[in-house]
Amino acid sequence: MESTLRRTWSEINLDALKFNYEKIREKTGKGVKFLGVVKADAYGHGSIAVAKTLEESGADYLAVSSIDEAMELRVNDIKMPILILGHTPKEQVQRLIKYNITQAVTCRAKAVEYSEEAVKIGGTLKVHIKVDTGMSRLGYLCEGNFFDNGVKGICEAINMQGLYAEGIFTHFAVADEEGDENLEYTKHQFKLFTDVCSEVERRVGRRFEIKHCANTGAVARFPETYLDMVRPGLLLYGYGEFAKEMGLKPVMTLKTTVSTIKVYPEGTKISYGGIYVTDKTTRIGVLPYGYADGFLRCLSNKCTLMTSDGPAPIRGKICMDMCMLDITDKPGVEVGSEIEIFGEKNSIDELSKTAGTIPYELTCSVSKRVPREYIKNGEVIGRELMLRM
Repeated sequence: MESTLRRTWSEINLDALKFNYEKIREKTGKGVKFLGVVKADAYGHGSIAVAKTLEESGADYLAVSSIDEAMELRVNDIKMPILILGHTPKEQVQRLIKYNITQAVTCRAKAVEYSEEAVKIGGTLKVHIKVDTGMSRLGYLCEGNFFDNGVKGICEAINMQGLYAEGIFTHFAVADEEGDENLEYTKHQFKLFTDVCSEVERRVGRRFEIKHCANTGAVARFPETYLDMVRPGLLLYGYGEFAKEMGLKPVMTLKTTVSTIKVYPEGTKISYGGIYVTDKTTRIGVLPYGYADGFLRCLSNKCTLMTSDGPAPIRGKICMDMCMLDITDKPGVEVGSEIEIFGEKNSIDELSKTAGTIPYELTCSVSKRVPREYIKNGEVIGRELMLRM
């Protein structure tokens, strides 16, 4: 539904998304396919609007975490190929085939289940085989002494009835991390992956249509890893040091307003626990933005938000529905003034560092009660509120 409340809201700049897509595409080259990762509601940006923008822009694939996320795209008329990176119960194979959704296969047990279900309904399920080259999470284990068994298992899956192995992929663990040790680890992962691909292709007598492994860090730093397709996440949304280096733009701007202003004398305790005490006469703006909206409580008394007069510090503990901003030296800030929580003027990268996390956690934390405004060609083309009403 559409929200009419100007409380706290996020602005999703689809022009910036398209710009980032095109800049990344310039870097990778047109011969390399582009997969847009839109799981977790496109990391809080809105999966439908993001997917439509990527589809219109010429992206080749989308990736989600579950069949529910995939179906959300399909029922909203997204036609392009979709890869489910996570687990799908075997009972859902018929829907996967019916709606042309590609499924990751991570081990023999999954391959057997999917094969049996596909044969049972007389269909063919398109799959991408996942190889565990060092993430130690999902995928056929092929490291060291496990290489031959891993390759054998992958070949077995490829030859199973009812499955069509379109692609094979792996995930880098430290491609975005600095240091020689991380560099060597990524190079090792890449070599292991290509060795596995080569040996599997030799044994089964055909090439995979799509080999992919380049996440954000690899897209930015390791062009040799592009192979047939790249799948940037953080980079696509314009966050992180690599995005800065490439001149990309942040897609989400989160804003709120000043709802109340109060002036307190020296010695006043602010918010729960009284962890902040005013050291002079202090002008406090109360903002309708709290941890229920996605403002991590660990940022209490530690971060600054951006006003029209410059940055202002958060004072005291962040509450469920509000927080307090010190605007003592910001005379231009009044009730109703807009405050940028993060965006082009207040970096989400700095905010996430202060919180000891990554930008993804902040965008994913923006709650369903925060309306999204979608901007295209410089104009608001839609507003979305995810509350059930």
